[in-house]
Amino acid sequence: MKVLITGAAGFIGTQVRKAAAAAGHEVVAVDLMLDSVHGADAEPPDGVSRVDVRDGAALEPLLAGVDVVCHLAAITVATDPADFAAHNDLGTAALLGAMERTKVRRLVLASSITVYGEGRYRSVRGGPFFPGLRRRADLDRGMFDHRAPRTGEVLTWEPVAEDAPLRPRGTYGASKVAQENYAFAWGLGVGGAVTALRMHQVYGEGAHAGLVGRIRAALDEGRAPQVFEDGGQVRDFVHVRDAASAVLAAVEAALPGFVPLNIASGRAVTLWEVASIMAKARGGPAPVVTGQYRLSDVRHFVADPERARRSLGFVAQVPPVQGFAEFAAPPTQVTAG
Repeated sequence: MKVLITGAAGFIGTQVRKAAAAAGHEVVAVDLMLDSVHGADAEPPDGVSRVDVRDGAALEPLLAGVDVVCHLAAITVATDPADFAAHNDLGTAALLGAMERTKVRRLVLASSITVYGEGRYRSVRGGPFFPGLRRRADLDRGMFDHRAPRTGEVLTWEPVAEDAPLRPRGTYGASKVAQENYAFAWGLGVGGAVTALRMHQVYGEGAHAGLVGRIRAALDEGRAPQVFEDGGQVRDFVHVRDAASAVLAAVEAALPGFVPLNIASGRAVTLWEVASIMAKARGGPAPVVTGQYRLSDVRHFVADPERARRSLGFVAQVPPVQGFAEFAAPPTQVTAG
């Protein structure tokens, strides 16, 4: 197939571009090369064109003959919500408009775990529960888990499936929900197909942002990694190679309609475990649990990856324990001689 990849020089895009080419697909790769993402004055890698996805006129010639678009371009960090809207929301809308005009009818969208907000919980006698913010008074006294509103019972986390409500807590998550909504509406309007891959805590080669990137940065500087709350927060992580495999599987599966899929390992791990595994692999100082908190932080979030397994045949291959150790390990020393 002929595949257009946006954000092709980015963290996930670099791996997707390699995987798609290795699978024999014809790749058209574009990236804006933003300073905030790639550093000042960064040049596009070989085979990647500098194109702004907000420029529909620039996209249209590149979309000629394209079978499917992999939309990975997005900013993940900004100080102003308007930046997310300007890049993530407008960029997606402009891309979809160009696809409509050029009659490209398939989209694979890199969405995010952040569209859900908090995870799914259950009490002993109750049904599924999707809580709001925790009480500051509880957090101040070190009570970090969610509690049932009436009984005060500590709630137990459960895996989150794709039918969970979308209640993002930050502006980045809100922009990813907007991308999904634009894509859903586009698909209805033109009869297009959208596979929205909700990526869960992607890490690995090239990662700088996110929890795993921050832990690696601390270890690189010889500092003890810091873990907020009590370190018992549970997450689901997926290696970037697995994330790229999921994108390629979505390209080749050609699912009809609008299909959201969790892309995750399905293996729960606490943040304390993540930091400890990485510190041990690096031979660095043990992590420090700070007890600090952010009111908007999510307590527990683990994905249910079953729909991706059924729909795409996708099963993550890199166990988090192995992936964290490999990512944190010191660079190989090359000696002369």
